[in-house]
Amino acid sequence: MLRFEFGLPHRIYRPGIYSSKLPKSAFRRGYSDQGVDSRQSDTDFDASRRRRKTEWKRKQGGQTFLDHVIVTVRGGKGGDGCAAFHREKYKPFGPPSGGNGGRGGDVYILPTPHLTSLASVPTRIRGEPGGHGQGTWQNGKNGAPLVIKVPLGTVVRELPRDDPRRAKDEWEAEEESLEGLSLMEKRDKMRENRWVHYPRSGESNVQREAFKEAEAALYKQERERRLARRRREAQPIFLDLDKEENVERAVDAPLGVKQHEPTGHLIASGGLGGLGNPHFTSPINRSPKFASRGHPGERVTLSLELKLIADIGLVGMPNAGKSTLLRALTGGRAKSEVAGYAFTTLNPVVGVVRVAADGTFEGGITPNLIHDETSIEEEQLRAQMERGEFADSPTRNQIGTGEASAVDNVTRPGHLFDLVENFRFTIADNPGLISRASENVGLGHSFLRSMERSLALVYVVDLSGPEPWKELEVLRDELEKYQPGMSSKARMVVANKADLLGGEGDPSAVEEARQKLKTLEEYVKTRMIVHTASGLSRPLDVLPTSAKLSQNLSKVVGLMRTYVEQARERLPAARR
Repeated sequence: MLRFEFGLPHRIYRPGIYSSKLPKSAFRRGYSDQGVDSRQSDTDFDASRRRRKTEWKRKQGGQTFLDHVIVTVRGGKGGDGCAAFHREKYKPFGPPSGGNGGRGGDVYILPTPHLTSLASVPTRIRGEPGGHGQGTWQNGKNGAPLVIKVPLGTVVRELPRDDPRRAKDEWEAEEESLEGLSLMEKRDKMRENRWVHYPRSGESNVQREAFKEAEAALYKQERERRLARRRREAQPIFLDLDKEENVERAVDAPLGVKQHEPTGHLIASGGLGGLGNPHFTSPINRSPKFASRGHPGERVTLSLELKLIADIGLVGMPNAGKSTLLRALTGGRAKSEVAGYAFTTLNPVVGVVRVAADGTFEGGITPNLIHDETSIEEEQLRAQMERGEFADSPTRNQIGTGEASAVDNVTRPGHLFDLVENFRFTIADNPGLISRASENVGLGHSFLRSMERSLALVYVVDLSGPEPWKELEVLRDELEKYQPGMSSKARMVVANKADLLGGEGDPSAVEEARQKLKTLEEYVKTRMIVHTASGLSRPLDVLPTSAKLSQNLSKVVGLMRTYVEQARERLPAARR
């Protein structure tokens, strides 16, 4: 509370509120005059604070990444009918001329490859309402359909009725608005929501038999719609939007005809428009002075979950070198963050690996390029090429002369060459996985969710660590706890950061590094056997690499290509 005296604010002191004897947790959680509010424990507060901090960090960098969102969808409300009578010269008492209301707009959901996040999807979606009817038999305009675009790989689920996150449907919302009213007030409120009366005719209309019959018919239709809605809820909405929808133009379609764009899947229907007063004309009621209002649109609450579609998924502990490996394999095209601390990657990043017919890949043309926080300017790189420092790279004179079969021209740093592409596949770099991630610890489900769609998984471990084989055990157990059988997709173990072993050519250090690699291979051979769904078992391939120095990556790309080709052959034709 502030008190203003002579234009200066003075704070009124209240004993106990600003006392230093209160614990800090009281100011974090709130306080009361009787004492500290203990509704929220310190553990819950710290956990919620960590979650908020993590979400804040994930939203940095100018682009928000969301892979799970709850949205409430409401179809457009139908337009109201009109109660009017035709008037013109020499016809002072014309017939009923009120138009019908327009239908509310439907809401559709459409997958598109141009989006990579659910951040553009609003949490409250409302369809366009229909236009109201007007006099001289003018019907209202129908609401335009609303198409919500989501990324490929989005799974849409309708929340059940017992879920606390579910919003109320149109009938439950009306019941809530009528709470606390008397029977007469409820009846008047319900009539106000359903009927439009001609001016100064409301009280007389409700006394007429024609209105009572129309009201009974309206309530009967509402009961039928509500029953149909309950039957539909027995089979809730479930959509797996893993492929793009294309509309093929007919070969014999006439020129100049507008091609209809795909609208996707219907998730909420718009409400029907109200009826004008000509609809209620009968032999005993030639001039009805009432019309019906538009029906509310269908309301549903959906859970949108994005599961990235990538051919290869990198699985590893924080700071294992997954982002550096992705940069090295894609030639720097994948803009994943690289730094020397854990949890550098907070959002999944998908890169494309382009492979030539001879097995050369985009990132392997410049094998001496260092992939870390530093960058090499174009002029420096061109100078190194002129001096012949890149043994496997073409010189300036070879470029464009046909002597470099796999290279076309020099463009810019990070995009140095254009391959004669023969095969391509995608790799997903995901946030680091830690122990208890299946229980949503750390980034938890945000990481594991994006791994479900991968055709094959590749473990990435830090070979310079004391016991890299223990990381494999944690990674495999967390995958199995999250989804049984998920670890059967693993095909390879990449022992990264091999350049940190061996010292400065010290024979003892080199021998120790070889022994560590041998121990890792034995552990994988005996403890990491993968059992497939067909009952077969296979060992994992183990390859030591240095993603930073682009060493031994050709074998990695060759094996990954084999995994992807085998997995694509087993896919059903619908997903290819």
